[in-house]
Amino acid sequence: MSAPTATPPAGPVGEVTHEAKARGRVLPSPVTGQEVVLIVVISALWLALSLATPAFFTSGSIIPLLVSMSPIALIGVGMTIVIITGGIDVSVGSVVMVSSVVTAQALVDNGLSLPLAVLLSVVVGGVLGLVNGVLIAYGRVQAIIITFGTLNLFKFLGLQFFGSSTVEGIPATLAFFGRGEAGRTLGVPHSFLIMLVIAAAAWWYLRHTAGGRHFYAIGGDAVAARLAGVQVRRRVLLAYVLTGLLSGLAACFVIAQGTSSLAASVGAGTELAVIAAVVIGGTSITGGRGSVLGTVLGALLVQTVSTGVTQLGWQSQLSDLFVGIFIVIAVGADIVRQRTRRTS
Repeated sequence: MSAPTATPPAGPVGEVTHEAKARGRVLPSPVTGQEVVLIVVISALWLALSLATPAFFTSGSIIPLLVSMSPIALIGVGMTIVIITGGIDVSVGSVVMVSSVVTAQALVDNGLSLPLAVLLSVVVGGVLGLVNGVLIAYGRVQAIIITFGTLNLFKFLGLQFFGSSTVEGIPATLAFFGRGEAGRTLGVPHSFLIMLVIAAAAWWYLRHTAGGRHFYAIGGDAVAARLAGVQVRRRVLLAYVLTGLLSGLAACFVIAQGTSSLAASVGAGTELAVIAAVVIGGTSITGGRGSVLGTVLGALLVQTVSTGVTQLGWQSQLSDLFVGIFIVIAVGADIVRQRTRRTS
């Protein structure tokens, strides 16, 4: 007599449940539906811009685009993890500001080498991220409140370092991350390559390790994650420290993009661009779901819109308008998905 075969559980009307459908798949698809949509939208935009302004598809346009999006996407990697856990960090612009001015001033005063300059900037960013992480993970205060407070605190600290003036005479030590020939290998910007490597590592970690899945569990239900043995506080602390470290590295990219001076406005609006890239990339603002690949594509879309508006000679405010529309669409799609899952 043959053994009975197991049948997947059926839903109310005899349909196979989502859990049963997923049993045969160890991991979700490496590319989500929203990421496919983003790829299509970006491709369409690039095609339209290349037809509207032939200069768009030249190295003089593409290289600056990739260099400009790299710090946003890099910080977005950390922000993705933070938002996956159900938090947010609106202080990253001020972290970039403090890291930039400390590093730039050290370059002017002490002539640091490239490795030391990068190390200094990353350490400063990591310390500021640690402040956020400790207050949020162990202070049990909402992340938006803490990071809004530290946004202003770090900004005040940065302005004190600036001393109400720009930093002048910055040497070309960080040109390795810039737009010039020294900042490229085979025509590809080093900052873009570094961002891709870090994003790929984060994508793999979140997708293929237990530690990565813990971040999703915290965002889904922190109490249930704690009961399942996840070190919730430690993971939340790690997310903010990582974001601070990446913001410090991004500060090196920002310094390299400029000339030999650094204005006190450096980092202004960075947090908005980063959050826009993360949300447009498909990360749920309520936590529990997100993708580093989507964030990179979101950053590329945001920078493409900005570059396109500039090259077409349109008003710069239209760039904010278009990005705002993309954000509303992304958030709306996320709300629809959540309601659909609750009712299915």
